[in-house]
Amino acid sequence: MDLFGETKDWEHDLKPILKKYKGKKHPLDYKNTYQLLVMVVLSAQDSDANINNIAPALFEKFPTLKSISKTDSETFIPYVSKVRNHTTKTNWLLEIAKTIQNDKDIPLSMNGLTALKGLGRKSANVILRETHQPAEGIITDLHVIRVAPRLGIAQESKDGNKVEKQLMEALPKKIWSEVGMAISFHGRETCRPKPKCEECVLNDICYYFLHLKNGI
Repeated sequence: MDLFGETKDWEHDLKPILKKYKGKKHPLDYKNTYQLLVMVVLSAQDSDANINNIAPALFEKFPTLKSISKTDSETFIPYVSKVRNHTTKTNWLLEIAKTIQNDKDIPLSMNGLTALKGLGRKSANVILRETHQPAEGIITDLHVIRVAPRLGIAQESKDGNKVEKQLMEALPKKIWSEVGMAISFHGRETCRPKPKCEECVLNDICYYFLHLKNGI
């Protein structure tokens, strides 16, 4: 049952984007789990493109968590100075590095990841998906927060955790790992703030488009 009281087979309805984006790597250009962890923390309220730009110099200087654990904020900040809220994020990363120490000890579970400073459910879901762990939730970034209500899977909300909870109730667990990223890519490419409805592969099942078309 979806939020409009209709019985929907979302796994079937979302098949076009699940197929299109299956296994597609996250836009953050990371090389290993350590880099992914750091870049996910830095990308909060910032663009993936900006984080990709600062990453090469950052990881050349700090190739491991151990190397971050041995530095201080004064040394680290110049490498992330173009990142939004870089002072706070530096403190988070220094604490994470001191807590975990070794790259091989990065926790790969929802509880383990969200126990770290600067990592919420959205970030943890990204890391779990990208490291091929069993899904414990659904990636709910700003694109998913915009697109899911348009499709009719969730109600409009700025609270990502609230939207994620609705998605988890509406969607079968076997597609959790891929569906969040698929909706996110769809939001980046087609269902943008000004959506390209006419070329959308989901416009035949989209609540927003069908009501727009019918003038409701």
